[in-house]
Amino acid sequence: MKTLHDEGYISIYDNYILDSEIKNTEEKYYFIFKERKLLLIDNQVPIIKDLKDIGLKDDDIKNCLHIGEFYSKDCFAVELVEDFDCEKYIESNENHEFLDLYFVFDIDEESYLIAGRAIQIIDWENNHQYCGRCGAKTVTSDVENAKVCPECGFTSFTRICPAIITTIIKKDYDDLDAEGKPTNKVLMAKHSYHEFIRYTLIAGFLEAGESIEEAVKREVKEEVGIEVEDIEYFGSQSWPFPNSLMIGCICKYKSGEIKVDENEILKAKWFKKEEIEKPPSEISIFARLIKNFKENY
Repeated sequence: MKTLHDEGYISIYDNYILDSEIKNTEEKYYFIFKERKLLLIDNQVPIIKDLKDIGLKDDDIKNCLHIGEFYSKDCFAVELVEDFDCEKYIESNENHEFLDLYFVFDIDEESYLIAGRAIQIIDWENNHQYCGRCGAKTVTSDVENAKVCPECGFTSFTRICPAIITTIIKKDYDDLDAEGKPTNKVLMAKHSYHEFIRYTLIAGFLEAGESIEEAVKREVKEEVGIEVEDIEYFGSQSWPFPNSLMIGCICKYKSGEIKVDENEILKAKWFKKEEIEKPPSEISIFARLIKNFKENY
């Protein structure tokens, strides 16, 4: 099975170096956030000498973290203070706007990828100010992306939460095509927690001690009551909402009848290719899994 990048999708590392030291380049990339929304100027991430060049003062900055090198320039993740007045700032600066990362993807996918890393580094910085073992104030390591406790030595690295998302494919022998072959169908469900209630694929977080394959089987059984087999890896995707790694899989229906709890899952059913709505955006691995099903099954 090809990975997403093998199929021509952008990689975060095409023009980005993760662990480069600060080079003090004349111009720098600043990924600037206020409440998880990214500042764009003329639909671009600011490339400037200093934050003062775009009207930001020292008192406006809560965090400014070096996160690597982007297009041979130093790259920083910046978090503005809680009481920063975005509306006033935008009114005073033409073509400046703060956008949700969902919208940044459609403007510039590469900037979205770096921004996704940037906001996760900011979250990590804020969530590991104190040692989880003894409560002492932590310090940032000089040699790696880690928070170190000066009292007990406990080290905290950046954290991600792995989750699976899977197409479940079934040959329907009661629905034959023009050639008399069984129709391939994919199971999709309506989740109660989605902002827009629409059919999507089964997904869920891994539990401690699970393999990816075990997580797929458990989530499918819990959410729609069926058994699956022949689980294959499809690809993965960083998902910074807030800090997940989505692991895409493909599996086959084995046995059982659909049964939902009508709480987390409202409905679930089998779809033919032509019955599947086009995903509203290519941002998620969900869209790529659906595209793969339509083109290859």
